Amino acid sequence: MDLSGVTLGWLTGPIFDKEMRVSSRRRRNYVLRFVYIGLFTFVVAVLWIDRVAHTMSSGYTAVYQASRMSSVGIALVASVIWFQFLTAQIIAVVMLSTSISDEIYKRTLGTLMTTPIGSFQIVIGKLASKLLQIVLLLAISLPLLAIVRVFGGVPWGFLLSGLCVTLTAVIFVSSLSLLFSIFTRRAYAAILQTILAMGFLFGFVPGILAALLHRTVSETTFMSVLSYVNPFVTMAAAMESLLSARPTVRVLWPLHCAIMLGFSALLLLLAMVFVRKAALRQAVGATPRGDPETPGPARGPAPVSIRRVQGPPVLWKERRIPLLGKQRKGAKIVAALVGLGLLLLTYGLCERERALDVPEVHMMYTIVFFSLGLLFTMVLPATCITTERESQTWTLLLATPVGDWEILWGKLAGAVRRCLPAWLFLFGHVVVFALAGTIHPMALVQLGVLVAWVLLFLVSTGLYFSLRCKHTTTAVIANMGLAAAVWAPVPLFLAILLAMAKTRSDLIETYMDMNPFVQAVVIMLATARKGGLGAYDWMQSGMKSLPSATGWIVLTFTVYVSVGLIVLAHTAARLRRNP
Repeated sequence: MDLSGVTLGWLTGPIFDKEMRVSSRRRRNYVLRFVYIGLFTFVVAVLWIDRVAHTMSSGYTAVYQASRMSSVGIALVASVIWFQFLTAQIIAVVMLSTSISDEIYKRTLGTLMTTPIGSFQIVIGKLASKLLQIVLLLAISLPLLAIVRVFGGVPWGFLLSGLCVTLTAVIFVSSLSLLFSIFTRRAYAAILQTILAMGFLFGFVPGILAALLHRTVSETTFMSVLSYVNPFVTMAAAMESLLSARPTVRVLWPLHCAIMLGFSALLLLLAMVFVRKAALRQAVGATPRGDPETPGPARGPAPVSIRRVQGPPVLWKERRIPLLGKQRKGAKIVAALVGLGLLLLTYGLCERERALDVPEVHMMYTIVFFSLGLLFTMVLPATCITTERESQTWTLLLATPVGDWEILWGKLAGAVRRCLPAWLFLFGHVVVFALAGTIHPMALVQLGVLVAWVLLFLVSTGLYFSLRCKHTTTAVIANMGLAAAVWAPVPLFLAILLAMAKTRSDLIETYMDMNPFVQAVVIMLATARKGGLGAYDWMQSGMKSLPSATGWIVLTFTVYVSVGLIVLAHTAARLRRNP
């Protein structure tokens, strides 16, 4: 039987071939691989230096050092698996955020419906082309994982399970991002919606179920059941089985992978239905939803009232941009009520356990709300200029009499205004419990200073990347990468270097105390106490009192605001270069 003509063309169709040809010509894909390899090398080098330096110290014999190399290999493999598990999902969210919206708003989706290409091949072709890029990134780590197995202690079954769980999680996240890209024009909106959906499905829902069932269902049983539908729990259980001889949760990872693939298939089926509807609307000349400026014969000459510009024109325009794309007012109200109801449900569960007086509980709320505000602050400012450039209105704006600083300050004020609603959860929580007497009112002042410098710093860097990058997705990745690099890997690397040099780590402690998450945790642990303030437990010594802690927070504010103003000045100087 001749099988030479059997291909997967019926599955992916010409869309896959077109996407692969375009991807091979995009410089950003090669930049992504370079950055991924660099970050991967950095993580591996830091872990290797730390583990080997500890194992090979002069205080141990050669026999002991040789016996401990297996633990080095286990730690290195576990870290690499976690790294690629988290990084691949982030890349998938970003890469699939414009997979369908580009076709819709370039008005090519309706043209595709006049060809033999169906919605099935469109969705699968888009998904497969992006997944292939992610699989290439995952393949980079395979030679290292195979070599590290020489040290012993790492079975092939663990490597296989880690790779399969990562792939199925990436497929699910990619399908979710692709589905959201159908309903929104902007890449950042699809990114935010996908991340929030992941947090709700894999974080919030399991937390609520754990609080509701902890008195009737044992923790081991609950985690075992949850591991079949939650890739993060599955990966944590796999790590426990590698590091512990008696893991508390045993997971059938093939069943988990099958369930995740089933959920992904359902998302893709929904995507096919909505893609077909969007393509048919476009084929008959209808305007894409959420794009009132796109002309079309089905739109008709609907009368539009003239809205006069009031105040600074750039700020007036920025105030009219919705937060997550154009949504119906009723949908916004329903979403707000659902979110408020879920938040009140968590408060009710904590009150049932008498946990609202515990400082650690308020610390967890602070971390969650702070992360939510930080996510929006990293993403939204990086879209201010790139969206103008992509819609071909940036050159028109530069041709007007509006000055450079007026444009920049208008963009900055508009970005801050759009980010502020994401921070209302944090300040609302503090205000409510300050009125209840659980949190000291000083937390509102200190957190206000902290959020102020975080906002100004990230908005400034977001505007800079939005000016320098051609695409919104690239600018968002750059701003998120900068925040992650400044507040995560850099202090870790410096701490390891100083530990190897046997030098005092006062510099590292100072740098870590300027980390926004560290400051938020320290503030909440000191202020969430009935009967007065507690001690501020900084990594540095001598700042436990209220005046010294407030002074340190103000000093951090001064440093980051100064850096932000320097970045803004540099952005203004380059505003009219290469328009």
